Amino acid sequence: MKNVALVFAGGTGQRMNTKTRPKQFLELHGKPIIIYTLEQFENNEHIDGIVVACLQDWIPFLEKSIDKFGLEKVVAVVPGGLTGQDSIGLGLQAIAKHFDGDSVVLIHDGVRPLISQETIEDCLAMAAEKGSAITVVPAIETIIKEDDGRIVDIIDRQTCKMAKAPQCFILDEILDAHKQAAAEGRNDFIDSASLMRHYGHDLYVVEGTMENIKITTPSDYYVFRAYVDLQESSEIFGL
Repeated sequence: MKNVALVFAGGTGQRMNTKTRPKQFLELHGKPIIIYTLEQFENNEHIDGIVVACLQDWIPFLEKSIDKFGLEKVVAVVPGGLTGQDSIGLGLQAIAKHFDGDSVVLIHDGVRPLISQETIEDCLAMAAEKGSAITVVPAIETIIKEDDGRIVDIIDRQTCKMAKAPQCFILDEILDAHKQAAAEGRNDFIDSASLMRHYGHDLYVVEGTMENIKITTPSDYYVFRAYVDLQESSEIFGL
């Protein structure tokens, strides 16, 4: 059984409101966010390969960055699709060309660069044992249901978790689910967990960390910068 990271970086980052480049290619200390993300998998000894689904126009830039920063586990960079579901499907097809069907696939956002090695390890262990692993964190805000502007229910947050990434599955099983969705014309699943749940798969949770944020807005970028600067200071000064 092999372990493969599928990193999708097909978004245009409209909420980031950048004028020059998509959010995954914004740089911090001269390194694109997507490279920070890929390095987390590159540096994990149990990850056997990485496939990236990327905006087609930015593939040459990404490939140059992969070479520049010495990433050796990236086996393919493929064009993304119109939706996240499309991009993941195209990435899975590329993985199937390089790895056996019993491989574990860790599906991860290209703009979640603060994933910890511990989370990766926990996901791999759970997926190997149960066949799936969905990274979650506790819900820390009050969750409500509303209808036409009126609150109709307040949900006990002790019973709720927030799904993050990676979301991990057996390659053959998630490929089959994507084929079923395509046959039914379904292209509206919000994430892979929703798709797999719809097609009858049991999902198991792994507790992740709150700092595993998705960089979507400018404030997220500043939080990411603060984490990186703190880590560098800790390494330099032994804090």
